Amino acid sequence: MPEIVEIAVRPLVEHVYRSGHIESGFRTGEALTEGAKAHRAIQRNYGEADRMEVYVQGELALGEILYRIDGRCDGLLFGTQTEESEAGREPEAREAVRELVAGDAPPAAAVILEEIKSTGGSLEPIGEQTYPVHWAQAKCYAYLYAKAESLNSIRVRLTYVQRTTEEIKRFERTYSFQELERFVLEVLEAYDPYARQQLAHAGRREQSIKALAFPFSGYRQGQRKLAGAAYKSMVDKKRLFARAPTGTGKTISTLFPAVKAIGEGVLRRFFYITAKTTTRTAAEETLGLMRGQGLCLRSVTLTAKEKVCFQEEVRCDKEACPFADGYYDRINGALADLWSAETAVTREVVEAYARKHRVCPFEFSLDAAYAADAVICDYNYVYDPRISLKRLLEEQKRQTAILADEAHNLVDRAREMYSAVLAKAPFLELKRQTREANPALYAAVKAINDAFIALRKATGMTGGDAIILERAPESLPPLLEAFVVQAEAELTRAGETSYRLVLTDAYYAAQAYIRVAGYFNERYAVYAELERSDVRVKLLCVDPSEMLRQAGKGYRSQLFFSATLTPLSYYRDTLGGDGEDYAMAIPSPFRKEQLDVLLLPVSTRYRDRERSKTPIAAMLRRVIAERPGNMLVFFPSYEYMNAVYEQFAETPWNGGDVRVQQSGMTEDERDSFLAAFREDAERPLLAFAVMGGVFAEGIDLTGNRLTGVVVVGVGLPQFGGERDVIRRYYDEAGKNGFDYAYKFPGMNKVLQAGGRLIRTEQDHGILVLADDRFAWPDYEALLPEEWKPVTVMDRTTLG
Repeated sequence: MPEIVEIAVRPLVEHVYRSGHIESGFRTGEALTEGAKAHRAIQRNYGEADRMEVYVQGELALGEILYRIDGRCDGLLFGTQTEESEAGREPEAREAVRELVAGDAPPAAAVILEEIKSTGGSLEPIGEQTYPVHWAQAKCYAYLYAKAESLNSIRVRLTYVQRTTEEIKRFERTYSFQELERFVLEVLEAYDPYARQQLAHAGRREQSIKALAFPFSGYRQGQRKLAGAAYKSMVDKKRLFARAPTGTGKTISTLFPAVKAIGEGVLRRFFYITAKTTTRTAAEETLGLMRGQGLCLRSVTLTAKEKVCFQEEVRCDKEACPFADGYYDRINGALADLWSAETAVTREVVEAYARKHRVCPFEFSLDAAYAADAVICDYNYVYDPRISLKRLLEEQKRQTAILADEAHNLVDRAREMYSAVLAKAPFLELKRQTREANPALYAAVKAINDAFIALRKATGMTGGDAIILERAPESLPPLLEAFVVQAEAELTRAGETSYRLVLTDAYYAAQAYIRVAGYFNERYAVYAELERSDVRVKLLCVDPSEMLRQAGKGYRSQLFFSATLTPLSYYRDTLGGDGEDYAMAIPSPFRKEQLDVLLLPVSTRYRDRERSKTPIAAMLRRVIAERPGNMLVFFPSYEYMNAVYEQFAETPWNGGDVRVQQSGMTEDERDSFLAAFREDAERPLLAFAVMGGVFAEGIDLTGNRLTGVVVVGVGLPQFGGERDVIRRYYDEAGKNGFDYAYKFPGMNKVLQAGGRLIRTEQDHGILVLADDRFAWPDYEALLPEEWKPVTVMDRTTLG
């Protein structure tokens, strides 16, 4: 039996033909990518018999390896394409086409296979052989189609389209079937060493997975149930929503079945996605635990470009960065070296090999991710249309699972991904600086600035106003598209200008607004804000469920899990689920005797906060005196936290040490804050922090490092603004808007903060809930069972 390698056309030709430099996204030499809008601009001229987005596949043997190649070509055109169909579009390109076709042999074929590439830059510098990789892709599609249809020859058309102006440039060639077959064999010969490396790894991987046992002596309570549900959801191609309390071991309970699913051929790969670095580290450590028992699995951790870049300024072009210069000439060697020696590709490993081979560490990690069995990364790489891994083709997605840890964070993160903000100020600044330097750019930014002024006058906004608009301003998208054309032209020119930085920021903001305006529907709201003379317009994705559903549509399975996925119905609704999804809630593995829960019935509402300072400060002194140990106190805001701290500090306290979280702490400052929680501390530590902050989730302070937590307030977001827009939307949708906008997100912060306390089966501690609303039935219903019943504290002894 021959070894079988399945490979899509695009990654095949990119591996062989990529060369040159990494270029900034607005450079004329940018990597040209397909865009649906640009494709439609070409395909709308197709005839009735023509076909678009045609799936092609075929097999070709090379030695003892049988290559199964597939992909989707952009168009198949049948019969003679008349020049009338191209009239008025691009006379220079038509002339180029005539010259190319006239010199071709054999005679022109009846079928044209078209490959379309779009760019935001100018078409002028693009020649017939500027991008050999594009011809290679088109010729591979042509070979697969010609072989399937027994064609002796076929015409191949390479079409470039400017995304904004829809300007077109075309090149055509006619190939015999024998020419195409020779070409594809040459491509496979160049790819073959890498394929053999991949096959060798696959053999080691399958063997190791079959021998892999659960890496602990036994399953904790609920762990086997979660692992079984995770595996079943992957087999059944379902979404799973799972509430798995702290201590369940949700990381191993999802990773272990995902690894086994790869071994059984259910999956090809999985993405473990998170919102925070700490949870990514937990996934790395868990895979490391399994590797310690013999697992051979390639994993790559993706780190944000800004964090991993070697340069002081993140600027991706050959003039500014030696790691971008010639990147594609060295990347294949770097990958071959990496995979010959490594399986756990962490940030440190990426940086070491990137320096060794002089390649961009961020792009290197992305290229490695496409060959990995597991990718550990932020939510954005799956759900954000700006940076998602677009080279993961639909056929590959169908064999990929998404494991979304701490999924409660994804709701608000998704709203950010699918929203856009545009401000007047950058365009006013550009207007001032470009009048003489660039009249065309000046005209474009002036038109946008004038549109903002007209909006302000039409709405009657005054300083500090924020108003909901009935519809998105229709004048902005076309003006922004015109600006983008001029901005790209300016940014591709050599030399620096005093306004380059503000122009770059405005360019990306305009692109984001144009993109989101294309999504805009009834699940969005638009509002405008006026602060001094600056006007801001925001397209707010109120309900991200449909966008998340579409982004996850191609994947085999998606697992959403968290200790605080409460209530499950809310998260299934907002994260794009439906009635056919799997859902489960696992009880806590810890004993109720490990946790004492007290309730301080005090009002922490904004109007009562001044009066609440004294009883809260008194409670802290009483609790730490009666139960000395390290304690974390969480507040809904920095302002409230600092006010209570000042009240506490008014009376000298010699019983221990105090730490207070500061806004914008550096990584070293955060590490120092956590290091103060010592197991063997001689004096108790009282630490003040904010709910929803870096210390409220994703940290483990086990044993005596943390023996008490106080949660002040029910965590409700600040009233007004976007939250009121969300509340109104869900009210009109027949749901409880207050719950969706305020109560559920707020109580999630409470559960996360309280969850810092009991982390292992040996931990004991005291949890104080400081707010009278915790005794209300609707809030009490959202508390975990292991927190019940609560003991009410006597306020009369607290002042």
